[in-house]
Amino acid sequence: MSHQSASPVRSNRGSHGGRIAVIATHAFTQLVRMKVFYFLAVFALIAIGSNFFDLPQHAGPEVAGISILRVIKSWSLGAMTLFSVVFAIVATALLLPKDVEDRTLYTILAKPVPRIDYLAGKLIGVLLLVLVSLALMDLLMTLVLQVRTSMILSQQLEIAQARGWSVVEIGSLRAEILTHGPNWSLQGAVVAVFLLASIMASLALFISTFSSSTLFTSIVGFLIYFIGYFQADARGIFLDAETGGQGLVTRTVALLVTLVLPDFQLFNVIDAVIQGQAMALADLGMLTASGLFYAVTYTTASWFIFATKEF
Repeated sequence: MSHQSASPVRSNRGSHGGRIAVIATHAFTQLVRMKVFYFLAVFALIAIGSNFFDLPQHAGPEVAGISILRVIKSWSLGAMTLFSVVFAIVATALLLPKDVEDRTLYTILAKPVPRIDYLAGKLIGVLLLVLVSLALMDLLMTLVLQVRTSMILSQQLEIAQARGWSVVEIGSLRAEILTHGPNWSLQGAVVAVFLLASIMASLALFISTFSSSTLFTSIVGFLIYFIGYFQADARGIFLDAETGGQGLVTRTVALLVTLVLPDFQLFNVIDAVIQGQAMALADLGMLTASGLFYAVTYTTASWFIFATKEF
């Protein structure tokens, strides 16, 4: 057997956690070598680095300073979301077909390795790379935002003092500017981006267990991603349109749809953070619970389908 198709799992002994860790490490290394990762990473870094440049402003100096910080957060979190979601879907869609093509899958399952260990390891490998990438982009965003916040704060306080503002007004201005700088709510928004990517990766894993086409898996994954942002609105219209004896039936159907398809409007808290609002721990807890629920549900469903397949 060639070196490239060598199994990442050397033994069928050991704990489930040990096997999953080995498979996850192999998947992580495998994904790092993919050119698509470098392309998306460069794109994200360019999008974040472009925040060093000022955009034309048509508002007063106080509003303009805060607008710059909002733009930095908006572009940065937008780039993070785009990178993490696209990579989570595409990378997960590539893994299973690639292992089948390289015959790595047959070698791993022949050990034998439990199929749930294989699926969990692949998913964790994808999420580990997403996590590392987001951490690096978060560090760059925080550094850029910290520098710009310090510059804007110094400029605005100088303007306020020149205009004879009172101590109270200057303190209020300082507090308002700092709410748009690096803070824990911004880190919560990054965690929300990771949770969103986790849902999409587990969904792509589920689709790839019954689809041998990477393109089909990716397209369906992106369609469900966009549907998730309109699901709540469609569900509300649907429930409002139904009355009488059909109420219980329609509400049950709506609940089942919600359990199957994630409601991504929950992640609109990221927009609030961009506007300078604080993210409540309850909101972050809800997003974490939602992410874990869908990740576990889709992975379990993937296992049931993958367990019946013959290789």
